[in-house]
Amino acid sequence: MTEKVKNGTTILLVEDDATVAAAVTEVLELNGYAVWRAGDGNQAKVLLEEKRPDLVVLDLILPDVDGLVLCADLKAIADVPVVICSATTRKRDTVLGLKLGADDFIPKPFDIYEFEARVEAVLRRAGQSRRPVEAAAPPDEMRIGPLGVDRSRHRVSLGGEVIQLTPIEYRLLIALMSRPDEVLSREDLAQMVWGYQDASVGRTIDVHIRRLRVKLGSASTAAPPIVSVRGFGYKITTDDVAVRPISLVS
Repeated sequence: MTEKVKNGTTILLVEDDATVAAAVTEVLELNGYAVWRAGDGNQAKVLLEEKRPDLVVLDLILPDVDGLVLCADLKAIADVPVVICSATTRKRDTVLGLKLGADDFIPKPFDIYEFEARVEAVLRRAGQSRRPVEAAAPPDEMRIGPLGVDRSRHRVSLGGEVIQLTPIEYRLLIALMSRPDEVLSREDLAQMVWGYQDASVGRTIDVHIRRLRVKLGSASTAAPPIVSVRGFGYKITTDDVAVRPISLVS
């Protein structure tokens, strides 16, 4: 493994195929990242706890554990972004991976340039979400009726009740609330949430919207509805409640 060379950024690659691991490692190191490699789930957990990498690139087909189970375990150990990169043929794996906390899903075989761009996008979002708030800056808040977001604390509340969202669900809610009553296409939402667009984004957006609706709907106070516009995208409606928007700054 090389020393940290790209802004101190390190990546844990979980891949049991030595040939594939060597190729992916080469791509990542050529882009300036330092890479650790784990060949199975147990080694991945050990390295994650010891090294605390900035990103995990995870294959789903491993010798000792189901990669989906490992994804959830890794997210429980550390608040680290996970990019699943797998040749799995199970259609459900993409949806389940995202539900279990993965930040992106890249099917194999993949285009090298797309792989590089998506890894960079995930790292960029993670870096922005961890950027400290300047002491002199007032808290950024936005509200639609009983639904409020305190961005200085990454806190979402509905009628005073705190709603626990994943980072992706949180960014998706921010995107919708930043432009209330405006229909946003799936591509627009992908750009605002992930920083890029591609042809496969529609299903991913739908999955996270569905989960976001469920979480908001579980509160005792009714949330402003997230309305789907068939064939185009989504909007959050104000329904004549007071709106206090802020500019969308990741």
